[in-house]
Amino acid sequence: MSAGAGEGPIPIPIRVGRPRADRLRPRSDRPPREELLCAAAELFTAHGYAATTTRAVAERAGMRQATMYHYFGGKEDLLAELLESTVAPSLVLARRLLADTGRPAARRLWELCRSDVLLLCGGPYDLGALYLLPEVAGARFGRFRRMRGELKDAYRMLLDGTGARAELAGDGSALALRNDLVFGLIEGVMLIHRADPQRPVTVFAEATADAALRIAGAAGRPDTP
Repeated sequence: MSAGAGEGPIPIPIRVGRPRADRLRPRSDRPPREELLCAAAELFTAHGYAATTTRAVAERAGMRQATMYHYFGGKEDLLAELLESTVAPSLVLARRLLADTGRPAARRLWELCRSDVLLLCGGPYDLGALYLLPEVAGARFGRFRRMRGELKDAYRMLLDGTGARAELAGDGSALALRNDLVFGLIEGVMLIHRADPQRPVTVFAEATADAALRIAGAAGRPDTP
């Protein structure tokens, strides 16, 4: 989905650190809020969102449940922030790339694809799997859906700038389909990465960006920096 017409750009939240598994804490050098997000990411992806209680998240983070509610109102707030953290950095980059009109659109699209894959596959948890939760359709996650929609629109604008529209004879529906394929490839790479997590993420990200350009119809990886 895209942001509604007339709305300004969606403000970007401060990105939380990438969750990582470590010892059964109760203590670490992370701030309590980030500790809770790390615990939630681990439990949501390992045991499922529905099966995870706020008590379990608090205990995994090494604090009491009542303390957790000082930072988050409940599971939905934790999930919303985790989801937004998978989109926010890419959205910041996408806005910058769209404004950088002095460089070829194909090169900028390649950079966005590569960066997005590094973000999605660079952590220990498959947070992208949380996109499929039925709860994400609820009102609490509207901000995440708008952010993701703006990011998808940025992909489409960069794709359009590669000359794909001309190749498709101005067929807007065909361009939208091609963008769906590119965006779907980027978001779907987590499944491929999970099958072989030892594959270097940088190599994987660049290969995926190359494949995205082929889907887009661009001729090979642009060399212009």
